[in-house]
Parts: sequence; C-alpha cells; structure tokens
Amino acid sequence: MSAVPTAAQIRQSFLDFFKEKQHTIVPSDNVGYTSRDGARIFTNAGMNQFVPIFLGERSADVDTWPGVLHKGLPTRAADTQKCIRAGGKHNDLEDVGLDTYHHTLFEMLGNWSFGDYFKKEAISWAWELVIERWKFPPTRVFATIYQPGQGDPAERDQEAWDIWAEKFRSIGLDPDIHIVNGNKKDNFWMMGDTGPCGPCTEIHIDLTPGAPNLDEDRQRAGAKLVNGSDASCIEIWNNVFIQYNANPDGSFVPLPAQHVDTGMGFERVCSIIQGTKGFTDFENAKISNYDTDVFKPIFDELTKLSGKTYASTLPKANEQGHVVPVTEQEKIDVAFRVIADHLRTLSFAIADGIQPGNSDRNYTLRRILRRAVKYGRTLEFKEPFFYKLVDVLAAQMGDVFPEVRTKKEQIKSVLKLEEESFNRTLDKGIALFEEAVAGARSQDTNPSKGSDGMTWSKGSKGELVVSKRNDDGSVTKMLSGALAFRLYDQEGFPFDLTELMAREVGLPIDVATFNELMEEQKQRAREAGKKNKQVVSVSEIETKAPTKFIGYDHLEADVKVLEVVEMKDKTAVVLDVSTCYAEMGGQIGDAGQLILGANTYPISATSKVGNTWLHFLEGDEAPAVDATVKLIVDAPRRHAIERHHTVTHILHWALHEVVSKDATQKGSSVTPDKLTFDFNSAALTAQQLSDIERLVNERIVANDPVSWTEVPYVEAKANSGIMALFGEKYGDLVRVVQIGGQRNKLDGWSMELCGGTHTRGTGEIGLFRLVSESAVASGVRRIEAIAGLEAYNAARADADLLKLLAGKVSAQGAADLEKKLDQLLTQQKELEKNLKAAQQREAAVKAKDLIATAANNTIITNLGDVDADYAVGVAEALKGTFNGIVVLAATGGGSVALIASVAKEHQAKVQAGKIIQSIAPIVGGKGGGKPDFARGGGKDVAKVDAALAEARKVIGA
Repeated sequence: MSAVPTAAQIRQSFLDFFKEKQHTIVPSDNVGYTSRDGARIFTNAGMNQFVPIFLGERSADVDTWPGVLHKGLPTRAADTQKCIRAGGKHNDLEDVGLDTYHHTLFEMLGNWSFGDYFKKEAISWAWELVIERWKFPPTRVFATIYQPGQGDPAERDQEAWDIWAEKFRSIGLDPDIHIVNGNKKDNFWMMGDTGPCGPCTEIHIDLTPGAPNLDEDRQRAGAKLVNGSDASCIEIWNNVFIQYNANPDGSFVPLPAQHVDTGMGFERVCSIIQGTKGFTDFENAKISNYDTDVFKPIFDELTKLSGKTYASTLPKANEQGHVVPVTEQEKIDVAFRVIADHLRTLSFAIADGIQPGNSDRNYTLRRILRRAVKYGRTLEFKEPFFYKLVDVLAAQMGDVFPEVRTKKEQIKSVLKLEEESFNRTLDKGIALFEEAVAGARSQDTNPSKGSDGMTWSKGSKGELVVSKRNDDGSVTKMLSGALAFRLYDQEGFPFDLTELMAREVGLPIDVATFNELMEEQKQRAREAGKKNKQVVSVSEIETKAPTKFIGYDHLEADVKVLEVVEMKDKTAVVLDVSTCYAEMGGQIGDAGQLILGANTYPISATSKVGNTWLHFLEGDEAPAVDATVKLIVDAPRRHAIERHHTVTHILHWALHEVVSKDATQKGSSVTPDKLTFDFNSAALTAQQLSDIERLVNERIVANDPVSWTEVPYVEAKANSGIMALFGEKYGDLVRVVQIGGQRNKLDGWSMELCGGTHTRGTGEIGLFRLVSESAVASGVRRIEAIAGLEAYNAARADADLLKLLAGKVSAQGAADLEKKLDQLLTQQKELEKNLKAAQQREAAVKAKDLIATAANNTIITNLGDVDADYAVGVAEALKGTFNGIVVLAATGGGSVALIASVAKEHQAKVQAGKIIQSIAPIVGGKGGGKPDFARGGGKDVAKVDAALAEARKVIGA
C-alpha cells in the first residue's frame, strides 16, 4: 500500500490479506434479503448470506458457491458486502447528510470461520492487518472484551483478553490500559432471543488531536473514551465469536461447532487512513467518510453539473435539539452528502432487482429518491439530474460490483422516470408548504377550544395551519395533519420529508391527524382492493363497454380507471378512453405510463378483449378504480413501430412491382425493432431483393403523404386499388391507409385496409434495409427488415466492422480492403500449398519409419497428437511402399481419428471398412468405408489403445 492508499487499495488489501489466510473470497450478496419470517427487507450486515451455515442448515461449502472470486477453504470466507440501513431497527436515513458518518448504504468488510479457526487466529490476524500491515499507531489502538454485568449471560471472555494481552505486551504496551471491558450491550452478540450467540471483541482507535504516538497518560485518557459517545474514539472492527446457543429457558450452552463473524465499516476505515494522511497527522485530521475518494468522484460530478462546491461544513443543533443547516454553504454541503449517499443506495438496489415502489422496501427506495430530488433543489436543479450521476458511480464501482456497470442503463432509466414523476409535483408541493409556513408565522386568530384542544386556523390559509392551546394558556402553532397528508397523497411527499422540511423551519406537525387521515386512506384502499377482480383468463373481465381509442391523433389524455384485473402474476387496468394502440393486425401493442399525482404506473403492453382495451402494468401496483389518471404513450417506441408499419405497406407494394402481383401477404409482425412480412412466392433472387430495397428507399426519399380515411366496406371492396387480407373479417366501416396521391382521395399508389398507426409521410421512415429472406413453409417466404434508427444503427455497425477489418489487414480504409483481402487469400493458398507439401514429406518419412516396425504384413500404431489429415497422409504414403494392412490412430484436437488401409492381396482376409466399424464404437464414434480404405473417429481419447487392441483381434495379428 502507498503512504496514503486509495479506497480501492484499502478494500483490495483486506481481501488479499484473507486470501493469504486461505479464505474463499465470495461476491457480495444481493442488497435485498428475505427474513426467516418472510419479510422482504434490506441486507444490513455481512453475515446474512451465511446464516444457514451458522444454524447448521447447510454444510460449510463456500468454495463451491457461484461467482467465487478466489477459491480457498470451504470453511473460511471473506468479502465486501453491500448493506442498506434505511428502515426498521437499523434506520440511518434521517441522519444522512447532517454528519460525517451516517449512510443508507455502506460496505461491510468481513471474514468468517465456519467451525474452523477461532479466537486465537481471528485476533492475531486482526492485529497483523491493523497494526503490522496498515500501520495503525498501536498507542492509539484499544481492544474491548466481554465482561458480563449483573444479569448478563455467560462468563467473562478471558481467552480473548489473554490473546490481546500478549499482542500489546509484545510491543511494550500495557494490556490493562489497552484492553477495555464491555457488558452485554457493547460486547455480546445475539442473532435473536434464542439461537447462536457469543461474545465479541472490538478494535477502537483514538482520533484525538496530537502526535501519532501517545504517551501513557494520553493512552489512559483514550481508554476512557472507548464504548462512549465521543466521536474522537471510534470502533473500526468487530469480531464476534459464536460459541453459545441461547435456549428458551434463558440458559446458554456451548455449541458443538464454534464460528467467527467479523465486520469492518469500509467507509470508516478509509476516512481514518486518508483523513490522517496515512496516520501522519492527527492534529489536523479531517475524519469524515465523505472526505474520501469513496465520494469524491460523485462530488466532482455534482460540482460539474450544478456549479456548486463542496466545503465539508457541518450544521449544528438548534435550541430544539434538531440539527438544521443555517448558512448557504451548510445547505449545499448537506445536499451534496445526501445526494451522493442516496445515489449509491438506489443504484445498487436497482442493480440487484429492487425498484422504487409503493410498498415495503420498494417504498423506502422511493422515499430515498424523493429526498435526494428535494435536496437537488438546494443545488438549483430544476430538471432531472440524479440519473446523470450513475455513469460516474458505475465507472468507480464497476470493477468491485460489476452488476452496477452491467445494469447501468437500466438504473439510469428507472431513476430518470422516478425523478420526472416527482418533479411534476415537487414545486407545487414546496409552494403549498411555504404557504403554510407563512400562515403559521402570521398573526393567528385565537383558536376555539375543541375536545382535543385543537382547531383549524381561520382566514385565507384554510386548513394548512393548526393551533393548539396549551394548559398554561399559550398557543402552539403547527402545520396541519391535513397539509402533511395532502403533500403525501397528492404531491408525493413522503411524510419523513415533510417532517424534515418542518424541522428546518422550526415548526411541528399535527402527527395525530395525519395518522388518522392515513388510516382512512388505507381503509379506502382496502375497499378498492376488493373491487380488483382475480381472473383466470381475460374472458372473465366484467367491463363490456368498448374502450374509446383516440390514439391516432393523441398520445396522452386524462382517463378514468373502470376496472383493475389481476391475472396470475399480471395486473391490468381497463380505461374508459385510451391513447394506447392494442395489439392487433400484426402490430404490437403500445407501452406507456399512467400518472396519478407523483406516482407513475408503467404500462408494459396493451391488448384487447373484444372491443375492450387491457393495459398491463409493470409490477402489482395499480391506481384505484374510479380514479382519474393521465395516460401517456411511450412516444419514441410508438414512432418506431409506425415507421416499421408504414414501410411494411411500401414493401408490399414493391414486391408487386418487382416480383408479381400474386405475391400476396400471408402475415406480418411489426415491432419497434423490426418487421417481418410473409408472402407466397418462390425464393427471391439477389437481384430481386436489391431492386425491392432500392424501390422502397426511393419512395421514402420522395416523402409521399400518408393518410387514412374510413369508408363503407362495400365501397372499399369495389375499388380494385385497395388491398385487403384474404380471409380477414371486416366490419361495415373500414379504415383505408393510403400512401401517395391526395390525402384521403383514395388515389394513392399504395392503399390497404389497416387499423394500425402510421407515419404522416414516408420521409419519416428515414432508411430501410433488408435483413433476410427465407422459407417459413411450403411456398411461403419471409422477409425480415429494419427501418429508421434501427436501420441506421445496422449501417453504422457495418461501417464500423469494415473499418475494424481494414485496420486488422492494414488496409487504407474500406476502399482498399478488397485488394488487401485478395492479397491475403493468395498468400493463404500459397501457404496451404507449401504446408501440404511439407506434411507429405513428413508423412513419407513417418511411413518409412513405420515400415521398419511392421510385423506379419501389419502396421497398427497410435500417431499421437496429430490431426486426421496427417494420418491420411501417412496412410497414403504407405500405399505405394507397403502391401499390407495398416491401422492408424490420431488424437489431435482432443478427438480421435481412425484410418484403415488394406492391400488387395489381404482383402480376402479382412476389409478396411469392417476394421473401422469394429473399433470406432470403442472410442465413442462410428465410421466405415471400402475394402481398401476406410476412416472413422470418436471423442474418447482414453480408449484409443483399447480400439487398436481390438483391431489386432479383428486382423488376427
């Protein structure tokens, strides 16, 4: 390690150290964790993935786990685990940003022993890494051991004390100073009220200003800070010794197998090492997790995006005991810390398959994201910014946690969608909050006495502010529970965010009323949930009224939810009106989103049952029945579909022009990525395909108008210029899509009955490329093609490939490539010719050697690691000089080649084909041939000698 190592070097040195100690290095577990009672929670400790081993439910087999980074012993493991603490018992969310060390996501470095080593090795290795490798000043290092207090379980951990004492004495330090006792609260770990448990020993470091090495008086003073609340002496590593089982009767009995479970906060260790400049400066040390290169790349990108600079300031507690930023720089620095921390949490969670949502841990992620977006306003971000930081995080962390690099685009997409959703209501919510604050700070009317001592304040502020008359006659103003509920329900503000904003302006919230309103909403949701029908098939849907489709002319609309349907693992909504095209006529259905306040419900697909549209949602959350929501079609996706649909019509026309009017459509598929078109015809020639592609692109460049109109079916049927699909059922009124001519005059050069969506002009298609033409059935061919950006991307890829190939053969650009390839092919043919001549010469030499070993007119031998061509060459060389029986084997390339040759005078006795048929199955293969020459092969190299032995039996040699 360098004098002041980077965070990456510190992490790697930990893993390398335990690699030396024969530990298997396992990848981090998922940040999502399902507890033993079935609750979906976050992984908050490094040991979670090892619990089944600790409980004896599976054997210690970590060296066989998928994705192992280094294979060591099956009973030893080490890793760096992504942990999230943002809810439940371990909830650091509200403290993030206000100090130097709280995080919602952190890395836990750890090492484990499963019935392998125990206290002596664990403590010795901890000492070796911290003192000898990392060079922590030993006079500033303290260890704690378990000393039970009154009523605490088990006995004093004298064994741990003795091991530590030996280490401190070895460098002349007094163990009575450097080993500190701790009771059950500080130094005894339990998985639960019952089950595996045991004492723990912790390593603490004194960070008080002064020289790196402390005199004895300073050492004694430092010992008094251990296990206290002073941040100048902090724990860095906890070693848990799981040696007891806690029984229901309160007794503790030794476990048959003893385990070690350790955890070290990675960001904290980095802050100590880097903050003291490699332990050289404790006088001016800046011990902050955020002042390390763990966060610096994100801060640098934030500065680049916002123009604001991080200055490491910290807010102080106000008179109410709340830590609130006051100065402008304090507000900026809090925002930097919150945004950077929350970016890490959300990115890793999404990479591990957990997305922001409306319930459980998914809502925790949504709260975290909206908190970050709110702090973005402090840095004057008005447009989505959060997702732009993902690239930096992926580049920084992708080597250690490859999933964040692999899923980078998905992470950005999810964050951008969530941020856009909250941005729609954030400013409105802030304005409403500020209106309430102004009302609370104005002269209030004297509140009337209610049963609970509370009343709504009067005047223009309505129900935004509530006042409470206290027992002493004074009045306390607070923000109303109705305001907090409205911010939550309509504007998407998590309650803890509203609480945070209220603390910053020094106002309490009427929490009781908020809770009452929340309970009423939950009851309404339960009632609405009863209306959600569980169905087995779409035929059971209750809504029979046709959905009004307005998607030809509109991509968004305010619509009403008529029904919510749950089918197996899918949730769909029925709307009164839809802008989404439902899948039919070969065109895939639209995707999009439903928006209700700050909540977004992504639509993954749209289909129809009869004349009723089903909008399938991602996930199981849906807006309530009777809710009015905004429906928005995914416009880029729709436009890509339209390009492929319109060009399908042009392709149909071009087929008639180039091939035959009888080349009629048999089916088609139109998606954002490509089109397929089935038609009856013989295989098309290369020239026909070229002509079709050229014709289609000519019509695109012409930018002919595309229009549609509805006419009676009988009128359309009578018009010979309008194409209809044979066998398709049409109503009395049909839609004709026309390309060229005057709009809606039915005089275009392409006219088809079609209900799909299309471009407004052929020029919108941009580019058309044929991908393939093949048979799909007798007399039916299929063309696959791409258009628009997909065609451009393919052309760009082809150009890049040509450029790459030109570079590989030293061609001066693509134009010179053909000449270079011709030269290379000529050289290759010459080399092959020379190689064959050389092989023939070598085979002739080998044949001569084999003749010298012949016995009874027979040569049977294994030529070894050579290929089949070489073996054939040897056999051919033998033909002219040896009139006997030859059986050769070759094992080059990991497979077996068998050659047999029998001279004419011996064929009455045995034939070459029968020899091969007899021996090839032995090597797991087959073969055969003529009486004079045959060949075969197989894959079992180990059985070659057995096959040749069988050949001797067949020949009688």
